[in-house]
Amino acid sequence: MSKFINPFTDYGFKLIFGREVSKELLIEFLNDLLEGERVITDLQFLNNEQLPLYPEGRGIIYDVYCTTETGEKIIVEMQNRMQSNFKERSIYYLSRAIVNQGMIGNEWKFDIKAVYGVFLMNFIIDKNIKLRTDVILSDRETRELFSDKFREIFIALPLFNKNEEECETNFERWIYILNNMETLKRMPFKARKAVFEKLEDIADVASMSPEDRERYDNSVKVYRDYLVTMDAAEQKGMKEGMEKGMKEGAQKAQLQIARNMKAKGIDNQSIAECTDLPLSMIEEL
Repeated sequence: MSKFINPFTDYGFKLIFGREVSKELLIEFLNDLLEGERVITDLQFLNNEQLPLYPEGRGIIYDVYCTTETGEKIIVEMQNRMQSNFKERSIYYLSRAIVNQGMIGNEWKFDIKAVYGVFLMNFIIDKNIKLRTDVILSDRETRELFSDKFREIFIALPLFNKNEEECETNFERWIYILNNMETLKRMPFKARKAVFEKLEDIADVASMSPEDRERYDNSVKVYRDYLVTMDAAEQKGMKEGMEKGMKEGAQKAQLQIARNMKAKGIDNQSIAECTDLPLSMIEEL
């Protein structure tokens, strides 16, 4: 059994970042993520389930949904697998957080607060080669910021390959810990940043209540079942790909043999019999 919580599990991630007792961790993580941009001094957790606007609509459940002391809304998610229209889904989530700020009546003048989306991804989106992708609203030509009310940060965790000694910034230290927490025997970087000492206490599996431990163990089972399923699917895909490649390679070789035989004046019927290729294919060469 691992010493520390696996943050890739749904319940494990919420134990680390989604509770009042761990609020300091989330604040420090977000400030390190947004260093040089803004500083969060306090935040409040919100109901992470947003009800639909119409009866038959689908609700949205976030991993962590909170608001800062100045009213900005922040969504933080850990995603283990690529989903259809993942980028569009993230835009929809943030758009709902904007729309939900609307007030009835003529007195409201669209005074919206900024919304932030932080998406930690245990996969690579599209053909991305960047660890971190920052999305803002800006002018296409001048790159000048158009509005600071919409902000997304995508972090592709598999692209982080630094070891403990190579981590230079607090952002990198957070990502190193999240990527390796389940296998760590001790919490690194405590001498550099005091919050990691608190993380060591909160993420210690042995310190969980019986109720939390049961929910966490169930969450780990779901995560491991997912990994096994993905591994089986990958192995099947590799096998099918190899078989398809071998078949295509063999057919290409047969076609080349057929071309050579045809160049020597051998009749199409004889070529088809020798190569096992369809006569119609031989005739088209």
